[in-house]
Amino acid sequence: MRLVTVDIGGTHARFCLTELEGGEIALGQPVTLKTSDYGSLAEAWAAFAATQDAPLPRAGAIAIAAPLAAQVVRLTNNNWMIDTATLAADLGLDQLTLVNDFEAVAHGVAEAPIGAFVSLCGPLDPLSVNGTISVVGPGTGLGVAHFHRSESSVYVQATEGGHLDFAPVDEIDDAILARLRKTLGGRVSVERVASGPGIVPIYETLCSLENMAAAYADDRAIWQAALVGNDPLALAAKERFFMVLGSVAGDFALGHGASGVVIAGGLGLRLRDHFASSGFATRFCNKGRYVDLMSRIPVKLIVHPEPGLYGAAAAFVAQHGID
Repeated sequence: MRLVTVDIGGTHARFCLTELEGGEIALGQPVTLKTSDYGSLAEAWAAFAATQDAPLPRAGAIAIAAPLAAQVVRLTNNNWMIDTATLAADLGLDQLTLVNDFEAVAHGVAEAPIGAFVSLCGPLDPLSVNGTISVVGPGTGLGVAHFHRSESSVYVQATEGGHLDFAPVDEIDDAILARLRKTLGGRVSVERVASGPGIVPIYETLCSLENMAAAYADDRAIWQAALVGNDPLALAAKERFFMVLGSVAGDFALGHGASGVVIAGGLGLRLRDHFASSGFATRFCNKGRYVDLMSRIPVKLIVHPEPGLYGAAAAFVAQHGID
């Protein structure tokens, strides 16, 4: 069976044709379109269709970076509006699966082969085929989901876990929280710190504590300096980011009763080679009376190049019961 799989973010929409056969998901070559170049999903869909030599299949799986509770979905970072009640007809589809983008990632994690993961900390054992797995994805925001699986079934639960309160662990975390409270006028969610843009308040706080002027004003510049390694405060900000992410991932593992944790998302993949030398593992396990429990939880990084597209296809398979 063939279908169109789509992963829609605020800036880009990635399309590809996918083959389903014998329980295997085979993604075609993705085509990336800028959402700002098109007035709607239907226009972008037509543009993708124009790149193909044959008519598109009449089945689709679409992951969207927005909550799907309302009939009309409004994307946060572009002007697209999607009417879920008429979408299949609008796109000429007989079968459609529509999921939240991070729910799709969790489906992808649940179905990905062992070779799609590398170990970050904890036991080197593969993820258990029985139990709950937490999936945490730092990116533009902080995606959080979990799934429970047995040998015969998988149940994926999307969440808005990135909007839980940020919980400081030490005095530097306290200072980051205080700075963000002033900036935001009150409550601070965890994704304000444990996300790509979160490096900015971390870096600015460290500069303030050292009585130094900030050399960089945006997250991309700070990350670049941190990864190149030519700025001590940017390096310290990167280390603090890993510490916060470790604390957050450990919190979700406890809250979900997880037997394993997977870090996903483009930023996690970009930082792949930096986890081992960071404080991520120490903070993940630093849960008071539960240190021993946390040390027995395997934490992995998914290294599949297109987990959103792969997961959208996996969600389609789960919804439509395709073998």
